[in-house]
Amino acid sequence: MTNILHTAFSTAPFVIRMVLILSVIVILSTDALAASSSARDIRPNIILIVADDMGYSDIGCFGGEIKTPHLDRLAAQGLRFTQFYNNAKCSETRAALLTGLYHHQTQNLRKPNHITLAELLKSSGYRTLMSGKWHLASTPPKRGFDRYFGFLNGAINFFTAIDHRTGQNLMRLDDQPYTVPKNFYSTDAFTDFAIRFIDEAITTQEPFFLYLAHNSPHYPLHAWPKDIKKYRNKYKIGWDKLRDQRYARMIKMGIIKKSWSLTPRDKIVPPFSSLSSKQVDEEDHLMAVYAAMVDNLDQNIGRLYSHLKKRKLADNTLTIFFSDNGACPYNATRTPNVAPGPAESYLTYNSEWANASNTPFRLYKQYSHEGGVSTPMILHWPGKVKSPGAITRHHGHLIDIMPTLIEITGARYPMQHAGNTILPLEGVSLLPILDDKPARTTQPIFWEFVGNHAVRLGKWKLVAERSKDYELYDIHADRCELNNLIKQHPERAARMARLYEAWAKRVGAKNHKRCMKVPLSKQKR
Repeated sequence: MTNILHTAFSTAPFVIRMVLILSVIVILSTDALAASSSARDIRPNIILIVADDMGYSDIGCFGGEIKTPHLDRLAAQGLRFTQFYNNAKCSETRAALLTGLYHHQTQNLRKPNHITLAELLKSSGYRTLMSGKWHLASTPPKRGFDRYFGFLNGAINFFTAIDHRTGQNLMRLDDQPYTVPKNFYSTDAFTDFAIRFIDEAITTQEPFFLYLAHNSPHYPLHAWPKDIKKYRNKYKIGWDKLRDQRYARMIKMGIIKKSWSLTPRDKIVPPFSSLSSKQVDEEDHLMAVYAAMVDNLDQNIGRLYSHLKKRKLADNTLTIFFSDNGACPYNATRTPNVAPGPAESYLTYNSEWANASNTPFRLYKQYSHEGGVSTPMILHWPGKVKSPGAITRHHGHLIDIMPTLIEITGARYPMQHAGNTILPLEGVSLLPILDDKPARTTQPIFWEFVGNHAVRLGKWKLVAERSKDYELYDIHADRCELNNLIKQHPERAARMARLYEAWAKRVGAKNHKRCMKVPLSKQKR
């Protein structure tokens, strides 16, 4: 039969032979494309976007007046978590995010007892990308990232990229020093490289994991003049009225309950009415630059998503957005006679505006009260969120993100990595919540940083400032932590304190037995 076909083909006219050859080529090409398509990894792309030192109520979809239409759109198409928690501090939050462990367990990635999200997803077939602030041990390329652009420490000049502590250039492209060009602005540049890395990843058959760790709106207060202009003179209403306005919007939007009273102005914050006209103008300028930084951050998130849509990637991309801690009250001002905004200035906003940024909660970055550990969290995943635009009151923590991504991607969490035994994950998957179902388990959440510490179990939260007595709150009824119930529930407080003690011993956090008003030895065991 083969000989007959060969004879027929060889004796056929030339034109017919060419038609047959071209037909075979088309069939083979089609089969190859089909095989290539079937081999393509269709698991979702993953983007984690982190804001730096941004308060709970700063963005529009969480009650803020700052214009954030792109984040608001992600929230309207996704899911808002109103009771999601970070670790109250930059490095500590990043360590938990990247390992699924409490930061004490890894000592911010210094211990060899963990695997990073990048290492895990890379081993599972993902292209791993990072742009932005690292602020952990080692470097991103040594911890699983295929591509990296950003800075290795905690804060830089937004326009010059000089490290704020050392004055050195800690900018890196992969593992090589990077000198910034003219017209550099870090929020723009981090987005530029994120887009560049995504375009590179498209050329492979792999989905990508992008960790986009912005330094905005962390101090120093640096922003483009055009963005500052949008907000100049808008904050002369002052922090007292601003808190009232945000509080009212948050109730109307369903972010908070009407039964939760707005916390009083922090005792270290003066009434805005007591300021002179010069002080009012100076304070307005500070907050206008801060707002401009958040606005620009949102612009860049919009730019990133426009590119995803252009490259037809948006529908298969899971995005999670949050802030690494509550608003920052630190006064790191170095140039008091220079107006905020340009590269020459080094100013922060202060506890007055940080108090407003954290509306309606108490305290700030570094504290374990709600103002320090609460983050506005948005999860966006087209076609996978059962009720787009919904709000969930499930309380979760950054340690839950790794188990969530493991379940989504099918990655396998190892018992060993790089010759070291790996600690078991601390969190639980959030995936059921996307389908309006409760998380699979309910377990305590713990915090400790420089002595500020807390434990939350269900609706109850036991919390203390450094070297002070414990306070006990029913978070469902009083999330603003105004009605301390420790005298009414001493036994519950004692049980929760013992939970904290056991956890602190297990993970290497500080123990704080002395903080109980009623000695633990007198409580029922």
